[in-house]
Amino acid sequence: MHESGHTLTVFVVISVLLFMLLGIAILVMIDHKARIPGEFNSDPFSITGLRREHPVLSFLTTFILGAVILSLLFEISVAFGEKLGFFKEKEKPELLQVLKEHRFSEEMRHFHNVRQNDTINDGKKPVCFYCHGDYPHSKTRMIRTLLNMHTQFVGCMTCHTNEKKVPEDTYSFAWLNYTGIKVKGPHFGTSLDPDTGYLVKTDDYFSKIVVYADIDGKKTLMEMTEDKPEVQEFLKVKDKLSDSDKEAMKKRIHKLVRRKGRFCDRCHAPEDKSYLPFRKLGFSEQRIFDVTNLNIIGVVKKYKNFYFPNLFKKQ
Repeated sequence: MHESGHTLTVFVVISVLLFMLLGIAILVMIDHKARIPGEFNSDPFSITGLRREHPVLSFLTTFILGAVILSLLFEISVAFGEKLGFFKEKEKPELLQVLKEHRFSEEMRHFHNVRQNDTINDGKKPVCFYCHGDYPHSKTRMIRTLLNMHTQFVGCMTCHTNEKKVPEDTYSFAWLNYTGIKVKGPHFGTSLDPDTGYLVKTDDYFSKIVVYADIDGKKTLMEMTEDKPEVQEFLKVKDKLSDSDKEAMKKRIHKLVRRKGRFCDRCHAPEDKSYLPFRKLGFSEQRIFDVTNLNIIGVVKKYKNFYFPNLFKKQ
């Protein structure tokens, strides 16, 4: 719904509350006038006096509450009509359309940009999320923000599969949308729009690069999803387990997990040495160049501390 729609909704809700409170107060007074005997009193705020049949206040109350109900029904009808496409939005002036395009392009400009809508928390999650959350990296202050940004587009086990237990030469990588949310556009961040120079617009903010490995001759998804037998077993009995049993189950689930993930330069490296096959994953030439030539890696590897200038310091 548009900003004007939100404003109207807030106005209607506040009006409903005020009208309902007024209606309740009026009904209480009318009820008291019916219960407390005495001579007729024309003062509407008096709680004593005989009640005449169908007093004016009862009609007023009915009118007020009826108007509120009709307003709500109208607002709901308009909202659903817009959603179903029965009402078309008036054509905006060309300048406003251009400004809207520019705002969207600026939002999409950076690969690590956090969208206004909280798409990260939409849909179904891998099991890792329930214990570790969307931002699991917290120990190393200098790079934890950089690492946590990767949770938007890289699966946990892509970085944390233990190569000593599952050799890397058995790995293959693919995009996976585990959320169950249907999308039509390309994977976010894989290519640039040649006309704008910004990332191509898409509705797919949910797919992540995940790793598959050859285990016992079978291609196996390493990401910890709810369909894995050990995970299903744990979820069924987790509330009945003692603390020691829970720890044993956790160790079983984490048996192929590498505690410390792979460092930045494993992926952000020359294409022939990169851990991730960006070309096979559908990245364009320009995006491959961008992700394999990041200066931030040199900063992380060479410096223990670095400082940003205070741009707003008063002279």
